[in-house]
This record gives sequence, C-alpha cells and structure tokens, in this order.
Amino acid sequence: MSTGSAQGDASGTAARRGRRKLTPYWLLLPAGLWLALFFVAPFFYQASTSVQSGSLEDGFRVTWDFTNYSDALAMYGPHFLRSFLYAATATVLCLLIGYPLAYLIAFRAGRWRGLLLVMVIAPFFTSFLIRTLAWKTILSDAGPVVGVLKSLHVLDVTSQLGLTGDDRLLATPLAVVCGLTYNFLPFMILPLYSSLERIDLSLHEAARDLYATPATVFRKVTFPLSLPGVVAGTLLTFIPASGDYINAQLLGSPNTQMVGNAIQKQFLNVLDYPAAAAMSFILMAIILIAVSVYMRKAGTEELV
Repeated sequence: MSTGSAQGDASGTAARRGRRKLTPYWLLLPAGLWLALFFVAPFFYQASTSVQSGSLEDGFRVTWDFTNYSDALAMYGPHFLRSFLYAATATVLCLLIGYPLAYLIAFRAGRWRGLLLVMVIAPFFTSFLIRTLAWKTILSDAGPVVGVLKSLHVLDVTSQLGLTGDDRLLATPLAVVCGLTYNFLPFMILPLYSSLERIDLSLHEAARDLYATPATVFRKVTFPLSLPGVVAGTLLTFIPASGDYINAQLLGSPNTQMVGNAIQKQFLNVLDYPAAAAMSFILMAIILIAVSVYMRKAGTEELV
C-alpha cells in the first residue's frame, strides 16, 4: 500500500470519527431550538417586561423600574402565602393518599395492575377545567357530600377551624384544597409507583429472614428506597399547585384567591403587564429557592 493511500484512509477514518462525535449534537439541535424559541426567548421577554413602566395606551418602556417587585409583594403578599399554604397542604394530602395506592399497585395488584394504572391516569382523558367543574357539582350546597357532612356535624368543626363556611363547602379553603389534591394526585402516584416497582422483593424477604416486622421492613427498606419517588412526586405536585388559579377561581371565593389568580387578573383585566411579570418572577424565584432547599434536605437528586 502506498503512503498516499494510507494517508487517505487515515484522513477518512478521522473524518468519520469527527462526524460520529457531532451526531449527538445534531440530534439535540431540534430540542435546543425548541427550548430557545419557546422557553428562553419568552423568559427574557418577561424579564424585560417586569422592569418596564408606562401604560397600555402610551406603551411600556424598559426603565429598570424594580418597584414593580416591591409593589407586588406589598399588594399581593397574602396571595403568595395562601398559594404556598394551599399547595403544601395539597401535596401532603396527595402523599398520604398516593403512597398507599402506589404501594398497592406495585406489590399487591397482581393481574389488576394495568387496570389500576389506567384508573390513575384516567382523569387525564378529560380536560383540567372539566375535572374542576365536576368538583364544583360534587361540593355544591345541594349535593350529597354537604348533606352527609351536615348530618355528621363535620361542617360545624371545619367551620370553627376556618376551613369551610356555614353549612357549605364551595367558596371555602377546603374546597380549593380538595380540588388541588384531586387534580394533582396522579402526579404523586405515578413517580411513587415507578420508584416502588423497582424495589427488589428479595430485600423484603431478607429483612423478614432477620425477624423484622412488617412495620420495620417498611421503615428500614421500602420507604428509604422509595425516597426518589417521594421527592419527584412532591415536586411535581407542589410546583404546579403553587401557580394554579383554576381551582381557586371555580371552587373558591375572593378570600381564597391564589397568586395565579392575581397574575391572571393583572395580565387580562388590569392590563398591567409589568406587575404581572414581576409577580411571575417572584413566584418562580420562591419556588426555585424552596426546591433547592428541599432537594438538599432530601439528600437525593434522583427524581425517578
């Protein structure tokens, strides 16, 4: 083989290696362009909007007016607190309800596992709005739920706690939390199931061989190994619940409005775009800080 031919083969091999190295980047290019167009660009646009001043008639201009942020906190501080309180309560309820269901599907469902999983995701077959309107009917003053709670005098207790009104569930904090819990429960169950389903059952058998009680097996083996699912489920529930506005709009009252309702009002009714953008960034910043602290305390960065 001549020297020129050997050099040609070597250069061809180097070129193919170079193309193979670039292949992953070419595959990532469509996703990168999608994120840049529909996430990064709107993000910076909203950031610039949050420091603008003016009016819809005269136009808005970037004046680096950071008073939009301080005014948003001063005027809508209760909305932020209410949003995080409702979201945290719904997240805890979703965990308490979802963990046993996910455990049942993962370890006890047997041949019914597929059917139960379909039932978990069945609410996604209808729109978020329709599901919430259904809860408005369920919790109506003339509905069976209110009638049963009245006969059991449960509403008297919840009314004293400030969770419900006098003999009614609609337009109360409890109704909003119920709507949030129902709508975001699948986001808790699915990561929990995925995490529990991966646990090797031989670990349970080994623990029982060491005379561990069922409670000890759960506390020492099952729950620690399912922590990635717990972390993922709580994040997937808490984050969207914090910015939700449909449940508070349809099931609540002006006294139960969340920050999402305030942002919607500023964008669509008041037409104060800088104030709405500032509130959006405050909400995002608080969520990012809370998630960072939570992830560090949870001691895991594995989400599934």
